[in-house]
Amino acid sequence: MASDKTAEAALPRLQQPLFGPVVKTLLRPLMWPITRLFDQIAAGQLRLTLGKRSYLLESEHEGPSAEIRILRPVRMARRLATKGHLGLGESWMAGDWDSPDPTAALHLLAVNEHRWRERQRGGPLHRLLSPLRHQRRSNTRTGSRRNIAYHYDLGNDFYQLWLDPSMTYSSAVFDADALGNDAQPDETAGDDEQGLNPALSPVLSPALNRAQQRKYQHLLGMLNAEAGQRLLEIGCGWGAMAEVAVAEGLRLTGITLSEEQLAWAKARFEGSPRADQVELRLQDYRDVTETFDHIVSIEMFEAVGEDYWPIYMQTLHDRLKPGGTAALQVITIADAIFEDYKASPDFIQHYIFPGGMLPTVDRFDAAAHDAGLEVVERRFYGKDYARTLSAWHRRFLAHEEAVRALGYDERFIRMWRYYLSYCEAGFLDDRIDVMQVALRHRRG
Repeated sequence: MASDKTAEAALPRLQQPLFGPVVKTLLRPLMWPITRLFDQIAAGQLRLTLGKRSYLLESEHEGPSAEIRILRPVRMARRLATKGHLGLGESWMAGDWDSPDPTAALHLLAVNEHRWRERQRGGPLHRLLSPLRHQRRSNTRTGSRRNIAYHYDLGNDFYQLWLDPSMTYSSAVFDADALGNDAQPDETAGDDEQGLNPALSPVLSPALNRAQQRKYQHLLGMLNAEAGQRLLEIGCGWGAMAEVAVAEGLRLTGITLSEEQLAWAKARFEGSPRADQVELRLQDYRDVTETFDHIVSIEMFEAVGEDYWPIYMQTLHDRLKPGGTAALQVITIADAIFEDYKASPDFIQHYIFPGGMLPTVDRFDAAAHDAGLEVVERRFYGKDYARTLSAWHRRFLAHEEAVRALGYDERFIRMWRYYLSYCEAGFLDDRIDVMQVALRHRRG
């Protein structure tokens, strides 16, 4: 956080009274969720503004620098006390607090998460009801269609505003070296961070677009596929991977549960000389009956839900021909926080991806092994996902008025911003990661 060090040095510490003496005694019982949250800063620096007063919280350990402005302290405190980490997100959505850089604020809180972990799950009623609510959104066949529509059928016009031209909604790969291949790093990959406003350019976010294409090429490279072979894509999105695959001579069958995505994906192949290489379907992965030379699935596994991991892996096994490869891109969560995450569904599960569950690496591997699959190649590149999210967030902000014109209100806009910042902070803090992994039938 850029700041005037002299001015910051003059700011009082949080230990000084937050309120005047007349109201301090009356409000202190209501404010403890906030004071207990922010007095736990053990790494980094926080500039906290409450009313007309600002406080500087510094620690002896390096960490992120952030600024938080509390606008409605009593409402924020109530949400923190009753809903914990979910209440933090809801209070942002409601405008109880603000920050010029919500990613930095959430990164700072994530770095210091171990200091307030016992208060993250909220009050007793929330701890009881939240897992039950998540379970009701389970990814049965009917539930999957409902959950996918909840997120992806917001409208193609909405996603087109802030995704890159390929309409790719998954992590890009900016650094070729991170994946261990011999491709050259993108010398202009810094375009998105050097003052270029891709939202105002006819060629939107060229560095992001190139990085997305690099991602697709690497996944195809993991397959060692040959021209003419059949490729199944589980979760084909808006058809970007299909476009790359057919250009390499593959015959692709793509499935999705989003009617909006399917319409867009089909439209991008209308009039294409490669249209006969593509078949796109509105279909559940559990209903596919053919076998394929190879399978690709990008950030789909984490959406199916823990109860359905075995079925998903068994589908990969059964739909994959002997000698074939399944290349997946999967977001993972750190093993140390998985049980808390599972017990208390987070902001993403509640507001963005109902029914989803991130796996740990070990749980992913175990599910693959139990289905008769084995990992033959794997790469991680979580920091590239942080950069992807940052690019999306900037583009979203650049098109904020266009989002409003589509009918989305302030609460939705703040929800979406929190979602992007929340995820970026998680990748920056290594709470979550993203991997590309190749699976084959297990020998023996």
